[in-house]
Amino acid sequence: MKIFIYTDFEKKITTNTKNKLISISRKLGLTIVDNIIDCDIIISIGGDGTFLKSSHKSQEKPIIGINTGTLGYLTEINPEDIENALENILEGKYYIEKRMMVEGEIIKPSGEIIEIPPALNEIGISKNMTGVVRFDVFINGKLINSYTADGILVCTPTGSTAYNLSCGGPIVDPTAHILTLTPVAPHTVINRSIVLADDSTVEIEITELRENTSSYVLYDSFPLEVFNGDIVRIKKSDKITKIIKIENTSFIDTIRETIS
Repeated sequence: MKIFIYTDFEKKITTNTKNKLISISRKLGLTIVDNIIDCDIIISIGGDGTFLKSSHKSQEKPIIGINTGTLGYLTEINPEDIENALENILEGKYYIEKRMMVEGEIIKPSGEIIEIPPALNEIGISKNMTGVVRFDVFINGKLINSYTADGILVCTPTGSTAYNLSCGGPIVDPTAHILTLTPVAPHTVINRSIVLADDSTVEIEITELRENTSSYVLYDSFPLEVFNGDIVRIKKSDKITKIIKIENTSFIDTIRETIS
């Protein structure tokens, strides 16, 4: 079996864990490759942020995460469990969860279209430190609301435990087939999330940027600036992320252990 090791920065615990992984992999006869195209699986070392970055590069190769960060919704293997995890994989004692992603495009008033790459957690509208953003939200071509807010999120089920959770959005089973629309600090009495079918198309039209406000589309925290009159169209992607699951731990078990 060929593995590709992904880390986005080297801190002491990440470096130590990577060296441990390399040693155990050689002991078990695994081949470490330098090109992600050549691997059978990807091993991500870090936190959930590192896992998201590896998902963008994965080309739908299965990923397993070793947690050396602060959050572990996606990275479920601890460094002390590396050898046991690899043995289970070699023995076929694992399964793969297929997680939906979202993608989109920015449509400029001129007609220019800028593609938004697939994201595992969410695509959202955010702003800089000053002012607010005004925008209209359309679902399948129909206006659902006009917002004055700090932003809005269109989340996958996987992304429900990320920024969405901090904004008061619902926790969703990661294997569900829905999209969640969650406003960020809206200036309105109604600030609830809206749960949508996964074949919905969401359009967000930027109608006003107040004062010195800058606004951005964030796809898993990667920014693209948007301006007055831009329309951000978001939908379910044809791309998926394959996550290797070893332990027979339910979604409810993970939520209970992470939140408690």
